[in-house]
Amino acid sequence: MSYTPDRQRSDELAKHGVRALSSLILIGSITAVMWVLEAFDYTTDGWLDRFGIQPRDVDDLPDIFTAPFMHAGFGHLMANTLPFLILGFIAAARGIAKFLVASLIIIVVGGLGVWFLSSANTLGSSILIFGFFGYLVGRGIFERRLLDIGIAVAVVAVYGTMIFGVIPGDPGISWQGHLFGLIGGVLASWFLRRS
Repeated sequence: MSYTPDRQRSDELAKHGVRALSSLILIGSITAVMWVLEAFDYTTDGWLDRFGIQPRDVDDLPDIFTAPFMHAGFGHLMANTLPFLILGFIAAARGIAKFLVASLIIIVVGGLGVWFLSSANTLGSSILIFGFFGYLVGRGIFERRLLDIGIAVAVVAVYGTMIFGVIPGDPGISWQGHLFGLIGGVLASWFLRRS
């Protein structure tokens, strides 16, 4: 069966639409879970905060996988929600399977960086937000496709000032999570690039 160019274009648009919808559902669901967790944490007087990353505590290493989904109050969560939704959606829309692997790399690299270098219990989706930023910019550099370059330029134009978050400053903000999340995102874009 042969396809006309119009039919091929229509099929391609449908595929992109399904991918965008899947990405929206995935990121929306993760965000909803983070809000439910914070509501539970609020009602239990911060009980979930213990699932943050405790530096250099070997027994706490598994918490590198929970910490990015926990927050230190609703103010913290509100500050992270919009960039998480936007950068997460764009990253997921470039491919769900790659997004999931990239997120795992970001969580591991970011979490280990915090575990080794931080001096306090650390939690929050900033690790993932900085990781998605690094992943999207890295894709533009390593993939060298026009769409990925355009996305990287747009992401830097809108969120470029967040790079200052990797500089030590406010003791209540984990520059380690920001820095190593960013590094994890760039590494993910390198490992997941087209051969």
